[in-house]
Amino acid sequence: MKKVWIVDDDHEMGHAVSLMLQLLECETKHFLHARLAAQALLAGGRPDMMILDINMPEVSGLDLLEFLRRRNEWKDLPIIMLSSEAADVTVDKALQIGADGYVMKPVTIEELEKVMSQAFYKHIL
Repeated sequence: MKKVWIVDDDHEMGHAVSLMLQLLECETKHFLHARLAAQALLAGGRPDMMILDINMPEVSGLDLLEFLRRRNEWKDLPIIMLSSEAADVTVDKALQIGADGYVMKPVTIEELEKVMSQAFYKHIL
């Protein structure tokens, strides 16, 4: 069973994504703040994938993505961005920093499954 961490300050969205992931036979953990997720990683936690919201208070999903991609131990961690922001500049920035996929809110289970498969496949190669 894949462990997927969701980092989203919107409790309802995090819960909805968690339910979809459980239907896809994933074990989930939801963090309401990027700092909490970073602390869990630094304490030795290791998910198989992370799904990050972009717009969060204090530390954005892009900030967390950049932090993770700068560290060797998380360079191979599949990371998907989940956002209501559709601006090409934001999508491009996330992909340039190292996101393995980008999906728009509200996301469907089919979209989530597809982008997750692509992200996992990318890291197998």
